[in-house]
Amino acid sequence: MSNTEIRVRFAPSPTGYLHLGGARTALFNWLYARHVGGKFLLRVEDTDRERSTLASRQAILEGMKWLGISWDEDIVLQSERVEIHRAFVQQLLDEGKAYKCFATTEEMATMREEAFAEGRTRIYDRRWRDRTDHPNTSFTIRMKMPVEGVTIINDLVLGEITVKNDDLDDLIILRSDGSPTYNFVVVCDDHFMKVNHVVRGQDHMTNTFRQFNIYKALNYEPPKFAHLPLIDGMSKRKGSASVQLYQKNGFLAEAVVNYIARLGWSHQDQEIFSTDELIKKFDLSGVNKSSGNFDLEKMTWVNSQWMKRLPAKTIATRLLPFLQEIGIETEVDDRLILLVTSLIKRNATLVEMAKAAQFAFVAPTEYQPKAVKKWIKARSKEAFVALIDEIDALEEYTLASIQEAFTQVLATHEIKMGKVAQPVRIALTGTSMSPGIYETIAVIPQKDAVARMRKIVTMFP
Repeated sequence: MSNTEIRVRFAPSPTGYLHLGGARTALFNWLYARHVGGKFLLRVEDTDRERSTLASRQAILEGMKWLGISWDEDIVLQSERVEIHRAFVQQLLDEGKAYKCFATTEEMATMREEAFAEGRTRIYDRRWRDRTDHPNTSFTIRMKMPVEGVTIINDLVLGEITVKNDDLDDLIILRSDGSPTYNFVVVCDDHFMKVNHVVRGQDHMTNTFRQFNIYKALNYEPPKFAHLPLIDGMSKRKGSASVQLYQKNGFLAEAVVNYIARLGWSHQDQEIFSTDELIKKFDLSGVNKSSGNFDLEKMTWVNSQWMKRLPAKTIATRLLPFLQEIGIETEVDDRLILLVTSLIKRNATLVEMAKAAQFAFVAPTEYQPKAVKKWIKARSKEAFVALIDEIDALEEYTLASIQEAFTQVLATHEIKMGKVAQPVRIALTGTSMSPGIYETIAVIPQKDAVARMRKIVTMFP
């Protein structure tokens, strides 16, 4: 098989948002397809009419687009193929590869209890497998699974995996209400989409053995399977939260992609990957057999690295909606780019940066008492007032001219930098913590900066 023939798919159910676990499955499939020059396909498994919603489908698509995961062909909607699925069920029934089962709910409950008591994985006792004395009651259609020998899967991640066929239930492929079941329609649709590599989580392993035998019954060539390690440490508050929640919380798409790519895959000791690097280096041979561990602190660290790695103008552009969220309307200009540059080292997310950037747009209404007590001293007042006058008189309001104003004042008044710089910080931000003092002044319009500094002159003893 040539690389161009490889076709993989992501098949979400539109019953909720795209969470990080699902995003990782989509990403691994997409990276593999891009790495080998194959195709990445998207199928929406929306046959659960009660739980599937258009809003969820849209949220999943938007999450994928935000991450940069694009698909190569038209989206397949599983709900549009139900009649085709039923036709294939009938085909297996006609060929004697499936049968009608009239077991009642009570009988199944008894069989389940007996299987549990005996430690058996197979629950159904195949009581209707060869019977023809069918009653005039509702029924399901079950697949005739092999009863002897073993089923062997040569997994691209886990290696050879074997299961005894006697442990496999004759699974239901059509419910009593006429709806085909998940394991059956997946096989039909993967074959229809010419999917030849199925890459998904290890929690699907049981489904794989069932589906493998459905492929055989339908005379289809089974795809190659690759089962991804599970992710430990997930919770609704963390890993299983929606991708959009991390977007809302100020994470960068590049960082999220980088982080989830490393959940179960590695390339030497490298931690930070661009998407292009991931495409170049990703291969199923690098996927781990053991579980990955979700760590929000590590994910935040990766985001902080990408905050520094991307151009300041790019970060400034992405910061705008977060500033708007806290009532600040501005545009990407030299002032905002300078502000972003001054904040990048101290802030790990866009939410943090937006909060830290407020001082550049809104004057403080109160001042940190401890900072005032420590830094607003009589011996600094004269130099502080002189600095205000120097900055007010600047014809060019630049980092260089602001630095020169400081140099002159410090030399004239023979005073240390901190004695003046800290009162300036307090005047401009309300605290004694800010980016570099020259940047802190420069990102505030000249008249506003001077007004803020004049406002606290009376606070000096």
